Parts: sequence; structure tokens; C-alpha cells
Amino acid sequence: MNEIKENKPNHKKFNKNSNKKFNKKFDKNTNKKPKINIENKEIKENKKTDENKIEKNISKTNIKKIEPLIKEETSKEKHEEKFFKVLGIIFEITRKRYYFEVIDEKETYKKGDKVIVDTIRGQEIGTVYNTPMTLSEKHLVLPLKPVLKKATEEEIQKYYQLKEEAKYAYEVGKEKIKKHELPMKLINTEFTFDKTKLIFYFTAEGRIDFRDLVKDLANIFKLRIELRQIGVRDEARILGDIGVCGKELCCRTFINKFNSVSIKMARDQGLVINPTKISGVCGRLLCCINYEYSQYEKALRNFPAVNQYVKTNKGDGKVISINPLNEFLYVDVPNQGITKFDIHEIKFSRKETKKIQNETPNKHEEQHLNLLEKE
Repeated sequence: MNEIKENKPNHKKFNKNSNKKFNKKFDKNTNKKPKINIENKEIKENKKTDENKIEKNISKTNIKKIEPLIKEETSKEKHEEKFFKVLGIIFEITRKRYYFEVIDEKETYKKGDKVIVDTIRGQEIGTVYNTPMTLSEKHLVLPLKPVLKKATEEEIQKYYQLKEEAKYAYEVGKEKIKKHELPMKLINTEFTFDKTKLIFYFTAEGRIDFRDLVKDLANIFKLRIELRQIGVRDEARILGDIGVCGKELCCRTFINKFNSVSIKMARDQGLVINPTKISGVCGRLLCCINYEYSQYEKALRNFPAVNQYVKTNKGDGKVISINPLNEFLYVDVPNQGITKFDIHEIKFSRKETKKIQNETPNKHEEQHLNLLEKE
């Protein structure tokens, strides 16, 4: 029994020592492995950085080589700008102007000639309003439709006959509108040149359900009927009139697209804000207010607002009126009266000018004036 007791602790000691040795070896091995991994990672990262540097250098060299080629291509594109020989055509009813490409160079066209052109609606007859000219593609809306030929006498007679028939269609259309009690105003009518469609131009405040009207008109004329709603400005263009200046309306003579006009434009130009004086035949703001506004807009950047207090050589005063284009203004200075000053002779706060310009004088008046800005 004594022998067995003595051997047991020895067996335990052996196991402890063996575990320690094994753990030491394992620790040594485990410590060595991550070192190898760290070294491999560092080598890989160094390789990546070297490769990135090489790629960057290659890309820089390629860019330097490619840049002159790109410049040459862009310069070639600029030089290779296309030019077209075009003819200005106006359509009598809508009074809209378009450019058409001249295909037959042997044919001579004069102002006032009737020509046959290809349009979205098919072949139409229009009137030449200027002689042929060459324009770059920048000034044109591509693709261009062609001028097919000059209208013959028979085709011109057919055109005038269609106009007479359109007058009859206009009277019939008016009667049918009254019959259906529709809140719309008929402006004009026209047939397409091939007489496959009859178009009725009308104005109205909102949308109108005219399906029954179309059915009645289609049964009478046995054609395809189109009711096209237009604005009050287009109405003035189609009907025509004399403007405030005593000349024919701009929209009927040369304006093709209506640009937006605001009351701010009229105020900035020092116009009297009176609806009867700043509105045209159509009941909207005059188109001519927009003609010189860009010049006033640039000049007003250096000017104070009216009723703003400014500093002058003779003392502080209140601005009475301004003249942006001539670069002077009138200031009411105490004990001096209203005196004329050059814009460079005064000092003012730009923040105050913005505040005064943004102030609305009267909400009721402003709402009434905003109606003039509608298309």
C-alpha cells in the first residue's frame, strides 16, 4: 500500500511537467505563425502601393498623350459645323414662322411667294417672308423639313377656295357652340391643304367637354375635326390689331415665341403701374417690356431703391428717382432740396435695397396685377 501511495504523486508530477512542455512548444509555434502572416501582409501592401504608383504614372503619361488628341478632335468638331440653306415661311392663320431647308438650289424664291412645304400635318402651303440664307445648326431646330416646290396657280386657287370654305365652317361652328351652350369663344377655322382635317381654334377659361359638339361637326363636314384651345396672346396674334405705339402688334409681325413678362420688369424700368397703360390688346402685360429689361437689370445692381436713405457729399438724403441707364439719381437732402448726383458720388446699404424691393405695396393691388402676368 505504501508503494502505491508513493507512485501516485510521481505520476501527477510527470503529467504537469509534460503539459508545461507541451504548452511552451505550442506557445512558441503560435507566436511564430502570426509573425510570418504580418510579414506577408506587409509585403503584399508594399506590392499594392508599388503597383498603384506604377498605374498612376502610366495614367498620367497616357493623359498627357491623349490630351492633344482630344483637343484636336474638339477643334475638328468645331470646324466641321454644319450649315444649311433655309427659307423663312409664315403660315397665314396661326402667323407662326418656321425655317425650311431649300433642296432645289436652282429654284429662286422671293418674298411673298407661295410654296408647298412638308410639315407634321402633311403638305401645307405657306408664304415666304424672307429670301434664302445660310445658317449654322446652332441657330436652327433640327431636323429641318424641306421646301418641296413653288405653288402653281391651280394650288394657289385651291388654297383660296379652302379659305372661303373655312369661313362657312366658322359660322356653322358658332351656331353649334350656341346650341350646346358651351362657354368658349371661337377664333378661327382652317382646313389642311389636303382637306383631310378641319381645325377650330377657340379660347376658354378652363377645360370644356365638347364631345357632343365634335360629333355634330363631324356629321356635317364628314371630316376629321380638331378643336384646339389657344391662349389670349395667340388670339391677338391670329386676329391682329394696332398696338399702343400705333404699329401692328409685335406678335403678328415678328414674335414667334412668347417670353414671360412680369410686373417686376415694369417696376424696375420706372413705368407707371397702371393696368391700362402696361397691358396690351390681349389684356396681358406688353411684350415690349421685356425688350430692354436685361440692360436695366445689369444697371440696377449698382443703384439704391427709391425711398431709400443714402449718404452724399452734402449730407444724408432720401432717393426720389433713379435713372439707371444714364447712371444718375435725384436725392432729397435736408436744407439743400432735390439735387442730382452721379451714382459714384453716393454710398448706400445693399441689404436695405433688397428689403425695400421685396416689400409688397398692397396685397389687393398685387393680386389684381398678377392677373396680367398670366399667359
